[in-house]
Amino acid sequence: MLWDKMLQPYPRMAAGHTLEDWYSALLEQLTKPSPLELAMLGGRLAPTPGLAFLAGYQGALRALWPSAPWTLGALCVTENKSVRPADMQTRLSELHLSGQKDFVTAGDAAQWLLVAAREEADGLLPRVAVTVVSSGAPGVRVEQLPALGFMPDVSHARLSLDHACCERLPGDGWDDYVKPFRSIEDLHVLAAVGAWLYGVGQESGWPADLLLRLLALLSGCTEVSRGSANAPTTHVLLGGLFAQFEALAPELDEELASGDAHWATLWQRDKALMTIARSARVQRLQKALAQVVLPTR
Repeated sequence: MLWDKMLQPYPRMAAGHTLEDWYSALLEQLTKPSPLELAMLGGRLAPTPGLAFLAGYQGALRALWPSAPWTLGALCVTENKSVRPADMQTRLSELHLSGQKDFVTAGDAAQWLLVAAREEADGLLPRVAVTVVSSGAPGVRVEQLPALGFMPDVSHARLSLDHACCERLPGDGWDDYVKPFRSIEDLHVLAAVGAWLYGVGQESGWPADLLLRLLALLSGCTEVSRGSANAPTTHVLLGGLFAQFEALAPELDEELASGDAHWATLWQRDKALMTIARSARVQRLQKALAQVVLPTR
């Protein structure tokens, strides 16, 4: 079903809606999609790279937490530009949260928030839990931040928590949620943006060879999504997919520059989203390469 939908020409969804309205309209077109289908088909239908990113981000959240509601959500980890547990000041105590998260993707539009917090006693090593709070609940305050220079149609927010009631997810917050999400998000955003580009290319009459290579990239995303996000082999294969995408970049830029100026302008504005957390991704890849003993130079 996924590939039948990807390969057929589909009318792209309109821009100009709120994030909640656009996402609700997307879900009406996709009947309970898998996380990767949400990312890929959402990217294919998105009017902008930023909204493709949003579809990938929501797909990644559902890959991380399969029980997630279908409404918009967000993962809240960053404090003072850091995601290190030792730097985390948000605290969980008896299912109540207090603290602040600096940078929450689509936080002002999200109806539920996954919040990483420390829960250890003073003097012990940092221990992280991941919890769920509802936007608008007592003690939960979301403040929209100024738009970024790229993908300005996807908002970001600051989250403040004051003794807010929450639900704690099972397992270790770092190893089971925060750490694997980095690779899960990379994969689903790559799939979503690759699908957006494929749709633009299909509508713009790009060479068949380029469209086939984009489809090969997307099929690779499908295969990698089956592996464990923490496995070294997954990091290596994901690194291969990003290398494949980067190799396509000059040809993609050339086709966009010679076609409809609307698509070229959007891509030049938003393509920096593909460099988000690049340094962390490269570090994970290098560690994984050392573990699987793949020769490099």
